[in-house]
Amino acid sequence: MAKSKILGDDPRNPKILGIFLLFLALYLFIACFSYIFSWKEDQDKVWQFQFDLIFQDIEVSNWLGRLGAVVSHFVMYWLFGIPSFFIIYLLLQYGLGIINEVPLHRFRDRLRTSVFWMVGLSILLGFLFYRSDFAVGGNFGRSVSGWLINFVGVIGTFLLVLFIILFLIIWTYNPELKGLTLNTAFAQLKAALLSFWDKRYTTDTFSPRQFTVLPKEKTGKKDIIATFGEDESISFAPMKAGERNVIEDALDLPPSVATPKHNLSLDEEDDLDVPSSSAPTAKPSLKVGEAQLEIEETSHTPPSVSEISGSVEEMPKVSLGIQGALFAEKPYGDISTPYDPTLDLSGYEYPVLPLLNNYEDQKVEIDRAELEANKDQIIETLLNYKIEIVKIRATIGPTVTLYEIIPAPGVRISRIKNLEDDIALSLAALGIRIIAPIPGRGTIGIEVPNKSKQVVSLREVLASDKFRRSDMDLPIALGKTISNEVFVADLAKMPHLLIAGATGQGKSVGINTILCSLLYKKHPSQLKLVLIDPKKVELSPYSKIENHFLAYLPDQLEPIITDTSKVVQTLNSLCIEMDKRYDLLKKAQARNIKEYNEKFVSRRLNPEKGHDFMPFIVLVIDEFADLIMTAGKEIELPIGRLAQLARAVGIHLIIATQRPSVNIITGVIKANFPARLAFKVTSKVDSRTILDTSGAEQLIGRGDMLLAAGSDIIRVQCAFVDTPEVERVINFIHEQPGYATPFFLPEYNLEGGEGGQIGAVDMNDLDDMLDDAARLVVQNQHGSTSMIQRRLKLGYNRAGRIMDQLEALGIVGPNEGSKPREVLFHDEMELIRFLQELKNKKFG
Repeated sequence: MAKSKILGDDPRNPKILGIFLLFLALYLFIACFSYIFSWKEDQDKVWQFQFDLIFQDIEVSNWLGRLGAVVSHFVMYWLFGIPSFFIIYLLLQYGLGIINEVPLHRFRDRLRTSVFWMVGLSILLGFLFYRSDFAVGGNFGRSVSGWLINFVGVIGTFLLVLFIILFLIIWTYNPELKGLTLNTAFAQLKAALLSFWDKRYTTDTFSPRQFTVLPKEKTGKKDIIATFGEDESISFAPMKAGERNVIEDALDLPPSVATPKHNLSLDEEDDLDVPSSSAPTAKPSLKVGEAQLEIEETSHTPPSVSEISGSVEEMPKVSLGIQGALFAEKPYGDISTPYDPTLDLSGYEYPVLPLLNNYEDQKVEIDRAELEANKDQIIETLLNYKIEIVKIRATIGPTVTLYEIIPAPGVRISRIKNLEDDIALSLAALGIRIIAPIPGRGTIGIEVPNKSKQVVSLREVLASDKFRRSDMDLPIALGKTISNEVFVADLAKMPHLLIAGATGQGKSVGINTILCSLLYKKHPSQLKLVLIDPKKVELSPYSKIENHFLAYLPDQLEPIITDTSKVVQTLNSLCIEMDKRYDLLKKAQARNIKEYNEKFVSRRLNPEKGHDFMPFIVLVIDEFADLIMTAGKEIELPIGRLAQLARAVGIHLIIATQRPSVNIITGVIKANFPARLAFKVTSKVDSRTILDTSGAEQLIGRGDMLLAAGSDIIRVQCAFVDTPEVERVINFIHEQPGYATPFFLPEYNLEGGEGGQIGAVDMNDLDDMLDDAARLVVQNQHGSTSMIQRRLKLGYNRAGRIMDQLEALGIVGPNEGSKPREVLFHDEMELIRFLQELKNKKFG
């Protein structure tokens, strides 16, 4: 949150102001609540404010004395009555927002809604209790309602007040009114009242979504539950047996509710018969030329816009917002409750989908004439070589259509496989790919590029239920498969990813897609990114979120690593971090990071013994070939160690290169990267290098890629995300409060960390901060350069020199790799005597 001119640059000012507003809200609440019971006794004493009430001893009944009686009388009587408690609510929200450094512009909708409800309820209560002695609606509500009664009469005032209440309900909840019935009206009123109390329905941007049950009498096949968004979008899902009655009872919907505003076509498949003079239906014994083309159509309707962090049923518990900060406990404060690592940033808000572009205008239009023409060409080409088929089926994807054929008995698969170029020639298409056979399907696949290609937007992919409701550790939404299904993979299960492809085929977009998927799904306490960018421009926008998600060396000036020497240090530092984590897993008797974090969250591990919550660390290298060419073995050795061992401790690698040659992607790297992603390459040799098989050279480019995961190869159209979209997501995170410091990796000494001896210390060259650093190390019984740097606010080089001097003087032990230095003094008084003796020797 930007510093205002009123608060100044002193960080204490917003804290003081926030606490003051909280105490003011508490004071007003007690005073106004007491006024409800004591107004009769105190009203004659505070009716006309006089200074005698302050300086003379006048007895009042208000719980907060004379000042409380005056303030509560002004707020409750002269202002809005009972609805004046909205003022207390706003003071509470603004106080918490200032303390948590939440930008105040995010409270505009809440302020506007609260003011509308306060004024509207004041007029309503003033009208209903016009003759009451107690000003339930305050003097404002009573005066306005009295003027309205004289102006439009009692009935006219009642209708006007009813309109105001309906206006407030529509303004706040935006219910669907088209096709409204009494049953749906009561159902929506019930849902609105429940959503007021249920935090899962509370968002700052979107209203609660409407649900409609489409029975099988309407759809023709099965019961459907439909979900409508404010942007006219709709998503739907089949209902399982027995779910319909449960949902109808829960939502209080009638048994046959048609779609109020959308005309849906929910058929999952549409069979298209090829015009023929012979048999009208498909049979196993069809003659050649009479094969039936079954077209499997998938819905291209984009999902409804929603918060990416979860659906209405699954909001993440870390999204506590401003209200959650009031109840946030300190870490390790109460061992009876599970530890929540997100409490340090309890107000963190996940990025929302409107930050990304919507490409609804570039939908795929199914051209049946094109499908029929391709089908005829495929059959004719096969007939020319005396290959008969009995069935053909088309599956339409965003950029490629898969034609599955079943050959006649006795036809050898190799004959069809060898006709790849002939079929490409007959179809005049680029990138024909034959899969013979398709694993698990019993068919032969022919992939043909579409003439009109759909842009698969990242927004559409992230909005899918498959991504939003995934329980994966590191979900990455790569795009859509050839069957137009969203493809989501778990990086933690891969466990590393190797990306290769020619220049301009989509590698950088793919990396941004992976990073944005992680940013949309993970909290800063759960994920840290180590970004290496030799080209210095591809990953530079991510530097803004260094205090949220990035990790780097303590002495590094830029959060994005571009210098080759720093890359070597960073990779070796990650190896030290890996060894350190394995030591902690050994002490905790855990096999992997998931078991370790579960034990730590359940408070079965003591933080005072070095245990801490472990975030996942994802290392991203944008251009690996450049590093191998400049550093060689210095890069390959730590990469090999990390690839072989780092999976269990939550460190995962993503390496991209445009040169998939054997001297870049060596045998050690390939053996430890089972998951490989290939964009279009120039030759079969490059395809075999990255995938161990051909096929990548036949891709059509622009995000078309093959993912090899084990023995399976999946064709995916990568989701497209433009640079302005990435910058909007990064700025959204950057505007929120982050950690005080980035996540610093362990120190790595290129010289091996060998320290000097005591005799090598020049007593006249001891640092002025040596005494403070020695006391700090002994008090914490933990010696590290980064701790001295942070606590004493020193530069990394100076802190390193002080640590060398402490080692030479015998205060700390030598460097032991990933382990912390041993502190040789256990008593602070003993240390003080030792330092005093040094000073005496120096000046004596």
